[in-house]
Amino acid sequence: MFSNNVRIKQDLNIKELEDISNDLRCDVLKMIYIAKSGHPGGSLSAADIVTALYFKIMNINPKNPNWPGRDRFILSKGHACPIWYAALSKRGYFDRELLWKLREINYPLQGHPDMNKTIGVDMTTGSLGNGLSIGCGMALYAKIFKKDFYTYVILGDGEVNEGIVWEAAMTASKYKLDNLIAFIDYNHLQLDGTTDEVMSLEPLDKKWEAFNWHVQTIDGHNINEIIGAIDCAKETKDAPSMIIANTVKGKGVSFMENKCDWHGIAPNDDQYKEAISNLINRT
Repeated sequence: MFSNNVRIKQDLNIKELEDISNDLRCDVLKMIYIAKSGHPGGSLSAADIVTALYFKIMNINPKNPNWPGRDRFILSKGHACPIWYAALSKRGYFDRELLWKLREINYPLQGHPDMNKTIGVDMTTGSLGNGLSIGCGMALYAKIFKKDFYTYVILGDGEVNEGIVWEAAMTASKYKLDNLIAFIDYNHLQLDGTTDEVMSLEPLDKKWEAFNWHVQTIDGHNINEIIGAIDCAKETKDAPSMIIANTVKGKGVSFMENKCDWHGIAPNDDQYKEAISNLINRT
């Protein structure tokens, strides 16, 4: 019998985590293919970060999803929710068959995550830029009331164009939110072009450092690096942490990689078969 206030631990090695990440990518593609709608590119680029968090790092208990002591997670780039749904399902929050009802009316897995509909979703997102501010609120609550949970946030790189992100950056620094760990899924592409073309973010690391964040830059597809960066962030005191994860949009599917067009379209029959073949042959 599982305790209501202790997470169900996942003692997995790197290879097992890589296999899970690949499985999640397959589920993402199937979900979007069946729905004929969704955002594959940014879901695939965030897969390894989400895997590390949900299957290695986060203190959670799917048997008691509202446990007050759980770590919190916010997918600020809410359109990439297929990867979150895939992880929640595989982690045991809800039945896998629900995945194939993505974006269907009267089902819980909508095109952007809704905390009132989906078990395991801590915060509704979709309006870009809001996630980090909400994460600040959660982390500040934990500080004030002496709770020991961490709050994790994943931002899209295009999303960092939003001014509210930088207001949150100042807030987190002011209150020394060392229990707030954020990622930027830095795949260098957004809806209608490269991040350099639309609104250059560089020097991205220096910007966050100027806001008094602890900053690391990693390979966002290297699970060992992701875990190491989180461990380092947890050792940092009196400053929030930003992990800039260099990723590839559409990672794992040859014809989707680094292609802006795959931000928000679904594969057709032939493309779906090719994409799944790509992922199966990676294992």
